[in-house]
Amino acid sequence: MKSILRFSLLLIGVLLASEASALATDSDQPIEIQADFAELDDQEGKTIYVGNVVVIQGSIRMTGDKLKVNFSEERDLEEVYIEGRPAYFKQTPDNGEDVEGEGLLIEYHAQKNLLHLIQKARLTQGKRLFEGDRINYDTGKSIITARGSRKIADTPNDVSARKRVRIIIPPKAKKLKPSCDSKGIDSDCVKP
Repeated sequence: MKSILRFSLLLIGVLLASEASALATDSDQPIEIQADFAELDDQEGKTIYVGNVVVIQGSIRMTGDKLKVNFSEERDLEEVYIEGRPAYFKQTPDNGEDVEGEGLLIEYHAQKNLLHLIQKARLTQGKRLFEGDRINYDTGKSIITARGSRKIADTPNDVSARKRVRIIIPPKAKKLKPSCDSKGIDSDCVKP
């Protein structure tokens, strides 16, 4: 059963990788942060924002209630932790549909291109849906992994105590064949 789940997640990752990768220009854009309150500590390279937090960098948009940002000594963005009810993330890929995610906590590790949606996690790309207790999204490679909650049931039959991963993959749109002209000469035509 575990190998089937791993294969399914790998397959989904491959399907998404062909259609989505982060906008190449996102990391070159300035980071704009808005909040009701901010505290910056230049010596430690840490910043905390509280209240109606909005973060924008290129096509990336994050919102939440509290934001903590860590910078390297060179003042490069290292990590972002945003809490919310839920916290929200959106990014436009170079090729494909917007990727949107939410969770009670979102972690973004910029140097590794990793986004973690934690607790009540949800990630969508077009009509594709991923839900679970934790979703990891590699924004550079467009690989998604998801897992259910780890809560152990009180009894063997207590399925409601544990939440599983839910994934919806819509069917591909069918390509219509050209219709026949009145003489029906085209061999690929669809005849009524």
